[in-house]
Amino acid sequence: MKITTIPAQTAKQLILEGNAPEGMVVSGTLDLSGEKNLHSLPKNMTCGTLNISESSIGQLPSGLKCNQIDAVRSKIRTLPADISVRFRLNLTESEQLETLPENLTVGSLVLRECIGLKTLPEGLNTSFLDLTGCVLLEKFPLHGNIGIGHLTLRGCTRLEALPNWLGQLAQLDIAGCERITDIPQGLQISSWLDLADTQITQLENPNTKLRWRGVSIEPRIAFQPESITASEIIDTENLELRRVKLERMGYERFVETVNAQVLDTDRDAGGTRKLLRVPFSGDEDFVAVWVICPSTERNYVLRVPPTTKTCHQAAAWLAGFDNPNDYAPLIEA
Repeated sequence: MKITTIPAQTAKQLILEGNAPEGMVVSGTLDLSGEKNLHSLPKNMTCGTLNISESSIGQLPSGLKCNQIDAVRSKIRTLPADISVRFRLNLTESEQLETLPENLTVGSLVLRECIGLKTLPEGLNTSFLDLTGCVLLEKFPLHGNIGIGHLTLRGCTRLEALPNWLGQLAQLDIAGCERITDIPQGLQISSWLDLADTQITQLENPNTKLRWRGVSIEPRIAFQPESITASEIIDTENLELRRVKLERMGYERFVETVNAQVLDTDRDAGGTRKLLRVPFSGDEDFVAVWVICPSTERNYVLRVPPTTKTCHQAAAWLAGFDNPNDYAPLIEA
């Protein structure tokens, strides 16, 4: 039986009317995004690009073949085992997605903010994998392949380790993966590694180029933050790098070693608190409130907006009040 290629607009009309034949071939981009009355797609359909972003469809048909699928903020829970996507599968913010089929092969797989996804399928094969914000993801499959591309795991806070089958990547972003302690032995990273807020303290390859939430850094900033000085921070002209150095040095140590201007003082339950200011060339001033915890007696330095004028205003802002007059706690602790 000869299969006739159907123009995308005609195919869309047939699908929405519920009259689309099985096995139809669609030319061009089939755009069904935002369709709230979309219930199903025909089996064994072939098309170039399929867009079902923000539509009501919750299940893709068996035998689906596409070059690209865009399913941003979809209601999809899983994919059919025989799905074929050649170039790119984008399931960003598909919060109901729970599983993917074994041996899924696709050039680029985007799963950003898929907050219901706990595991990846065995035999996963891709070149570009983006799992940003997959907060329930705990582990990788025992077998898989990411072929010399990009692996983005930013904010995967439950992930404890990277798979040993990783061989070579161009870029690896594990910023915010706070449980990861090391990189698999033998993993080669040709471009850069972003390791902000991980527990990694050293690397097998000391020549790996490093980033800290997108900012290029030298290894000393990541692994020897105690070597950073206040004067170094003040003299750093690159504003993004200055902010990283300040974060790595720590606000408390910074204000202890620099001549900070005292803008205001008062008292709370912990004792005396101070509003401090350090001017920065070419950037907003560093303004922070120094407080003492009444239960632990530990000092804390908390950064606040540079326009803050009083300790009370700082405390109000930290408590979520834009108007300090609305902030009147019985006890400030």
